[in-house]
Amino acid sequence: MLSSTTILLLLAGYLLGSIPFGIVLTKLGGAGDLRQIGSGNIGATNVLRTGRKGLAAATLLLDGGKGAAAVLIAGAIQPDVALWAGGAAFLGHLYPVWLKFAGGKGVATMLGVSLAIWWPAGLAFALVWLAMLAVSRRSSVGGLSGAVAAPMAAAVGGQSDAVLVMLGMTLLVVWKHRGNIARLLDGTEPKVGEG
Repeated sequence: MLSSTTILLLLAGYLLGSIPFGIVLTKLGGAGDLRQIGSGNIGATNVLRTGRKGLAAATLLLDGGKGAAAVLIAGAIQPDVALWAGGAAFLGHLYPVWLKFAGGKGVATMLGVSLAIWWPAGLAFALVWLAMLAVSRRSSVGGLSGAVAAPMAAAVGGQSDAVLVMLGMTLLVVWKHRGNIARLLDGTEPKVGEG
């Protein structure tokens, strides 16, 4: 049975992860309702479609930061819950209660969680993400590739507990990108900077 502290840390992780920074920042920045722009997604790639690169960068950092914060806060209070608090933050981003469970695709938040759980896996995530983004010029290719790289790096590094959580996040990232994958297969996925 879970202790009350464990439950509170998991709930806090979920609530932290569910903060829709993309929506908050675009509204505060006068860019309108992000859900009515581009793909309607709440993440940094769609914020970039507003033409506000600063807001997109801030969204990326804050979405990653909330995942890392959930791990670090839980780790300081109850270390054995840190992994799961990170997973809860990730779920909060994907399925935020405030947005009727229609959230983002989880790439930046998974990166933040991965960095905080075991930084070499997060570094592998970031490097593969950036490399594949540079080669393909498609955000989805970079994000999906990075998400696959993280659990692989954790497995190579012998981080068995982290592999389980990261693999679960990877599968959900792939699921949330199923529309992008279909467009990649039929050649209609836009490149960064396109509509």
